[in-house]
Amino acid sequence: MVKKLKQMAEKQATSSSRLLDSALAGQVKESAQQIWLAGMGAFSRAQAEGTKVFEALVKEGSSLQKKTQTVAEDKLSGVTSKMTSMAGDVQAKAGQHWDKLEGIFEERTAKALNKLGVPSAKDVHALMARIDELSAKVSKLSKAAPAKTARVVTSAAKPAAKAAEAAAAKPAAKRASTRKPAAT
Repeated sequence: MVKKLKQMAEKQATSSSRLLDSALAGQVKESAQQIWLAGMGAFSRAQAEGTKVFEALVKEGSSLQKKTQTVAEDKLSGVTSKMTSMAGDVQAKAGQHWDKLEGIFEERTAKALNKLGVPSAKDVHALMARIDELSAKVSKLSKAAPAKTARVVTSAAKPAAKAAEAAAAKPAAKRASTRKPAAT
């Protein structure tokens, strides 16, 4: 009897597993059919709406390009302004250094010329002013002297008076030129 029960149980298990296998196979077949139909529907919709989607993607890409281009131009203008200000700073510093270098060069050149006894521009201008002053005094004295001695001076004495004036002016100019030039 145990054998019979075992056989019956085995028959029932095989028949129920067959039923399960066939039910499972049916469900899998039905799911595969639905997936296939969904894919076909998606393909059909993509064909119908493909141009619309494509145009929408192009429009979105164009707006994105404009945004990135605007941002890039803003960054570029910011960098350009920074570089311009940096160049101005560098140029100003270089100008200051050149001015200092020029001042040092002029100072050293003036010292070297002074040691050699070459008068500076200030010295020359001072001598010229002194000469003008002395010339004015000489001409004033020469005009005043002929008025007092006009009766006594003859035409032959006039060249001698001019020679005396010139002789008096030479030692004054010589004294002025032998003076040590002022340091600049």
